[in-house]
Amino acid sequence: MKKIFFLFLLGISSLYAQKMPNIIWLSAEDLSPRLGCYGDYTVPTPNIDKIAKQGVMYTNVFTTAGVCAPSRNAIATGRIQTSNGGHNMRTQGSTYPEKTGLPKHYSVVMPPDVKHFAELLRAQGYYCTNNVKTDYQFEDIPSIWDESSTTAHYKNRKEGQPFFAIFNSTITHESQVWARSKHPLRVDPKKVKLPPFYPDTDSVRLDVARFYSNISELDDWVGEKMKELEENGLLENTIVMFWGDHGDGLPFYKREVYDRGLRVPFLVRFPSGYPTKGQKPANSTDDRMISAIDWPATVLSLAGIPTPKWMQGRSFLGKYATVEGHPYIFGARDRLDSEYDRVRSVSDGSFQYIKNFSPEKPLYMDIEFRKQQASMREILRMRDNGQLNETQMIWFKQTKPSEEFYDIKADPFQLVNLIDNSKYASKISTFREVFTDWQKEVYDYGEIEEKSLVKQMWNGQSEPPTTANPILKIEKSKLMISSATEGASIVYKIIKNGIEPQSWEVYSKPITIPKNAKVKAMAQRIGFQPSEIIAL
Repeated sequence: MKKIFFLFLLGISSLYAQKMPNIIWLSAEDLSPRLGCYGDYTVPTPNIDKIAKQGVMYTNVFTTAGVCAPSRNAIATGRIQTSNGGHNMRTQGSTYPEKTGLPKHYSVVMPPDVKHFAELLRAQGYYCTNNVKTDYQFEDIPSIWDESSTTAHYKNRKEGQPFFAIFNSTITHESQVWARSKHPLRVDPKKVKLPPFYPDTDSVRLDVARFYSNISELDDWVGEKMKELEENGLLENTIVMFWGDHGDGLPFYKREVYDRGLRVPFLVRFPSGYPTKGQKPANSTDDRMISAIDWPATVLSLAGIPTPKWMQGRSFLGKYATVEGHPYIFGARDRLDSEYDRVRSVSDGSFQYIKNFSPEKPLYMDIEFRKQQASMREILRMRDNGQLNETQMIWFKQTKPSEEFYDIKADPFQLVNLIDNSKYASKISTFREVFTDWQKEVYDYGEIEEKSLVKQMWNGQSEPPTTANPILKIEKSKLMISSATEGASIVYKIIKNGIEPQSWEVYSKPITIPKNAKVKAMAQRIGFQPSEIIAL
């Protein structure tokens, strides 16, 4: 009897181990590691710190761009945005056609073999939701999301269906420094620490204090999301990942490829008793070098899905995890709104090499959007009046060196360029070699002038191409669906008894259709217009 009971328990355990986990992303905009768990106690962040205490805090995590749309293009595909053509900020939703000569709206066309990783999760039965409704090029592709809107929620899935859900907070976004100006401050402006490249004025201190206050409000939001999981009985069945999409929404942080523009917080909380490959125990740190392009591969790995060949990132948790981190992390900056400047970076976490392709241009890019922040206007006013010191004027030199090299540990604000320092000649030579090899290995669409790139992506047309209609064919009682457009994703609905499902299913293999049922199918390649809906 005991043996039978043991085998019964073993069977239950095996079923649990095979069950696909729920995975939730809590993403914050414009956030460096200014959190208690990372040693910054300017404002309390108890809810975020609790995730760190119950999970693992990663200390060397970097995005591939210092601004949202290119960074999230990389996060969505597991590839650096420069190899997708998604490197410019921004494309869809551009408001500067008169300066750039570009269409007011254009979508990035992905290489034909590249998909958004959520499509692969959906093909395996996951319910995928996304409430990030901004310019990230992937919101309205039917193969990717079951729901994509500000109200999208995992609660709407079928009973027992595993989910992948993204909840994104804009509370720490750059714009909220002025948009939340009437919210009560949660930190005294006199007590905030300023970097040496900021002038010490009331206006600057107020904006930094406001940013910290917004971090505190973000922490409240995180607490609400965690409480919601707990109240729905899902906390101990869900892997929670918290992260920032790039560095702080403050002047000379956001949009930069310096360490402060790319280094972000990243926390993972596992359900208790859920060991997996690459996982460290609760309340520990992991100092592996991780790029944001690794996050999609890791989510797939946790769901038992191998890393696709087209992904450049690699999983660090789950069934297909690699033990080592990256020896080097790469970053890029290209057009920001109306301003162009092509920059690439390589970091090993301690040193950073930067290649400026337009050294004749200033380091500072005159972005209209950020001038809405009072501290930015104050800094520019003081620059024009000759009131900034030598360190504060570094940002405003009329030209910049073609190469930069920094010792991040000794010089965290990266004020001393060591590129001509003979002491570092050997290390600089190694970084140059790494950079050259990377440029050969990963094609960089930044080499192509943007208007030519758009024309190339649209096959020479003046409008986005339309995806070829799906072809539906029945062979041996199985429905086969195809599209003549290379790289197109196909979705379908099976309509039974006149009832049409709300969301599309992802087509990945021939399907059996119930008797007297109707089928609808549609195809779309990312960046193309969708096909017509074809019924059978």
